[in-house]
Amino acid sequence: MAEVLLVAHLIVTTALIGVVLIQKSEGGGLGIGGGGGGGFMTGRGTANLLTRATAVLATLFMALSLTLAVLNMGSRAPSSLLESPPTAPALPATPAPPAAPAGPAVPLN
Repeated sequence: MAEVLLVAHLIVTTALIGVVLIQKSEGGGLGIGGGGGGGFMTGRGTANLLTRATAVLATLFMALSLTLAVLNMGSRAPSSLLESPPTAPALPATPAPPAAPAGPAVPLN
């Protein structure tokens, strides 16, 4: 179920980003978004539609975010560094004895 909600969350997020980017800039700071009324709807109708779509998508986004957070809370065990018992430090490894010579022994006369 969490996977389905996550996919729906990603779709809503992408749609929300798209709707926000489509909206006309009121400040004109970027210099884009102007132009005449050559669109398929009037300026007021488009603004009203985009505002409502943004509100609906933002509500869905928040609801899905909270739902995913609540679902994920149960799958994680609480842990605290202060309450966990201390672990024993690892003992250093003892050095290995030196290896015996591989060749035949030579007399020392």
